[in-house]
Amino acid sequence: MTARSGRDAGRVVIIGGGLAGYSAAEQLRALGHEAPITLIDAEPTSYDRPPLSKRLFEDDFSVASLAFTTPERLTDLDIGTLFSRRATALDPGAASVALDDGTVVAADTVLLATGGRARTLPIPGADLPGVHVLRSFADAIGIRDAVRNDTRVVVIGAGLIGAELASSLVRRGATVTLVDPVAAPLAPAVGELMAEHLHTMHAAHGVDLVVGITAGIETADDHLTVTIDDGRMLDADVVIVGVGIIPNSSLAEDAGLDVDNGILIDSRFRTSANRVFAAGDVARHRAEDGSLRRREEHWEAAQLSGRESAYGMLGLEVPPRGAAWFWSDRHGVHLEAVGRLSGPGELIVRAGGAHPAVFLRDGGLLVGAAAIDDNNLVRAARRLIDLRVPVTPSDLADDTVSLRALLKAAR
Repeated sequence: MTARSGRDAGRVVIIGGGLAGYSAAEQLRALGHEAPITLIDAEPTSYDRPPLSKRLFEDDFSVASLAFTTPERLTDLDIGTLFSRRATALDPGAASVALDDGTVVAADTVLLATGGRARTLPIPGADLPGVHVLRSFADAIGIRDAVRNDTRVVVIGAGLIGAELASSLVRRGATVTLVDPVAAPLAPAVGELMAEHLHTMHAAHGVDLVVGITAGIETADDHLTVTIDDGRMLDADVVIVGVGIIPNSSLAEDAGLDVDNGILIDSRFRTSANRVFAAGDVARHRAEDGSLRRREEHWEAAQLSGRESAYGMLGLEVPPRGAAWFWSDRHGVHLEAVGRLSGPGELIVRAGGAHPAVFLRDGGLLVGAAAIDDNNLVRAARRLIDLRVPVTPSDLADDTVSLRALLKAAR
């Protein structure tokens, strides 16, 4: 037990070397944990996933260029790694992990940071050659190798991944059709007005937009045909499905842990097994009243979840978290959003520039904001949300009013 520990975590084995798993290991060391830590992952190293949809056609695109740590940093932190190894079984009572090569790794505490896999479509033809998903570096290389100038690409799903891919594909010279069931994807995340503003950028950059549900994919001579539920047929050389992820919870489920669209955890990131914790995309919080919260699938959420799980594994109080934040890049612009922009409240638009900023105000308080190419505004909005500073609709709508000034005035 270290000086800053209410629980002896002992030997910690972390299954999943992505952002959540690595952040947990790094935070354990920052909190003074001295016992062995081992990262296990089927991937060749720890790397960032957001650049997969943004940078896959860049000349320097490689696993090394995506890595968020280095062998030297891992050595400095005394974090052991078993990369290119897949965990195949978990014994929660013994806190041991079996690997695909027959090795059994002993532990005192296990953290499941197994992330998720790309969701596929339950339609005919979803498994045909030429139909891709994007979740891993290998997926990105498969898409990169299949796309050339004038390649006809149908992207199914216009959420963050689909929108970013469409932007990258157009820059590559592909002919892109983007299909989604709704006319304004991302509306729940950024509000209707911002969602519409973002989506119209696709057409301005040559992307053909189709609203509809994909009913099937089939081969036709030397290409693929995507059928929409209203009967429209879209010819493609490559089809990419970007419709979200499914949590990799089978390891936990096979071990008898509580699972429901994710591995269920309490406020200290503990699963239904006392020595097993979970964090990142795969984890789903169960509140004290038994209700289940939505899983979080953004970059910062994974990072914070990993860090917070370190506190839980050491029996320490988990620090409070501020308003949720995420970002996305498309067609040369940078979107940031914080808090919530749907549900109860008054939507307020700040115009005056090339792009609008949007705010949601509820009960006199700012609860959400989104802006394009304006990091300072979003950072200030986040502070206003976290500090619960009262704001007026007129101040939010007026582009001459600095949100930083509102913060200073409240101090």
